[in-house]
Parts: sequence; C-alpha cells; structure tokens
Amino acid sequence: MYRFFVQPQINQNDHKIFGYEVLLRKQKDQSWVLPQHFTDISVEEQTALLEQTVAALDTTTNKLVLAFNLNNQQLRDPFTLGNIITLKKRINPAALTIELTEAPTLPEVQLFSLAFHQYGIKLVLDDVGTGSNIYDNIHHLLPYVDEIKFAMQNLRMENREADIPDALAFWSKIAKHYRLQLVLEGVENSEDQQLAKKFGITLHQGYLYGKPSLV
Repeated sequence: MYRFFVQPQINQNDHKIFGYEVLLRKQKDQSWVLPQHFTDISVEEQTALLEQTVAALDTTTNKLVLAFNLNNQQLRDPFTLGNIITLKKRINPAALTIELTEAPTLPEVQLFSLAFHQYGIKLVLDDVGTGSNIYDNIHHLLPYVDEIKFAMQNLRMENREADIPDALAFWSKIAKHYRLQLVLEGVENSEDQQLAKKFGITLHQGYLYGKPSLV
C-alpha cells in the first residue's frame, strides 16, 4: 500500500503555508517507509494517489501549491507528460509544481517546460548543488525552470555543514540572476532561519515547520 505524506512549505513574509511537498511512502508491517524504488508504482498510479491527497487537504479554498517529484526514469516515460497535465486539470484550482530530482537533458527540459507552462504547471530543479544537479550540469537548464530548491540536509549528511553559507550565497545569487524562486529545505531551528534571512531567502521547508505526515 502506498500513500503520500505531505510536508509544509512556509513563506516567511507572512508566516503562512503556501504549499506542500508530497512524498511517497510504502506501508511495511505497521510503519511507513521510503519505497526501495520510486518507480515501483507508475506515475499514473501516483497521480491518482496525489489527487486523493489534494482532496484531503481541501486546496479548493486556499489554492495551495503541491510539489511532486520526478526522477529521470519517470520523466522519460512517454505517458508521464499526459498524466501530469491530466492531474493539473483535475486538481484545479490547486497549483502544481514538478520537482526534477536529477538533471535531465536540455531537450527534455525544453519540451517539458513548454508543455507544462501551457497548463500553469511550474518546473523546479530539486537539490541544487548536490547529486547530478550541480551547477555545471544544470546552468543551461535554468532559463527553462521557475524555481530551484537547496537542501541543507544533503550537505549535513555529507558532513559539509560548514559549506552551507557559501552555497546559499551562491545559489541565492543564481536565483536572482535567472529570476527564479528559491526554496530552502532543511530548516530546523532559528539559526537556520537567520541564515536564510541573511541571504533574503523567504521560502522555507523543514522539520522546524513540520515533519512529513499523512492527511
């Protein structure tokens, strides 16, 4: 059995929830765990689950943003584009953003950017600065996306916490240059909030505001 957990995203300008990232979990025994492979169930099945999650959140009244992750294998499935567009139509007026967890090719981003923007779906590069989403791999993709996300927890897991301030300085500069939204993940305490404020980053996500939970 699979379900989506949700984690709130906060706008520090008004201290309100503006959206949720949806995170797939699998029930194992009496607990919920990360799936071994996120492709274990199809994107079509995931969008059906996401529609149920949207209904439970009652986004019809406050038009929240739902952020949904895709890896390259899912992105390259020929049915993915149609499934995402159908989902957006069915969850209106809720907003939808698609977070790319791996750097795709330039033609792929151009295709998806053009198609998604026709339906008001925003495109996001997730976990910038780590994995395949390092600057050298994604700088040519930035004109086609709407948002980047920087995950402080990724650097912490690599014992690179000391690198976080310089990385935030770099990515906040990149976001301004390309006129992108920047969401900061891994906000855990007031010190993280102050660091974000130093670089003018107002869109936050992290355990300080709530752990992923069922709705």
